[in-house]
Amino acid sequence: MRAAAILLVLLALAGCGGTVQVDPPTPQGPAVAACDKLATLLPQNLDGAERGTSTPESPYVAVWGEGVIALRCGVPRPARMAPTDRLQEIDGVGWFADPDKPALFTAVTDAAYVEVTVGGEHVAGEVLADLSKPIAQIS
Repeated sequence: MRAAAILLVLLALAGCGGTVQVDPPTPQGPAVAACDKLATLLPQNLDGAERGTSTPESPYVAVWGEGVIALRCGVPRPARMAPTDRLQEIDGVGWFADPDKPALFTAVTDAAYVEVTVGGEHVAGEVLADLSKPIAQIS
């Protein structure tokens, strides 16, 4: 399922304009409230990319720059993340970088896992720093 979502985002990166198709997650338990709160805190502009729309519409998905940057809140814990993995900390948020998918990062919070795909000419570190501020507010 996760691989399908990543594939959909990557296919959207190759597309031209319009609504971006992203497989929305189904958060459970405390992640629902955390993701609902995060949806109200996300920026309209991210690293120079305007916020776009996704299909199917979901409060748990946000895209910028026609899907070049995509966020999914309430995803499962990354399968490849081991308990001993070190997370990169940015503004108080720990980020897991998937070694097999260099454009995929997951914010690890007490309330929810937040997956971010960063493509195109965007610098992942800058995007993650901008997203760490609102994500830190849902922990």
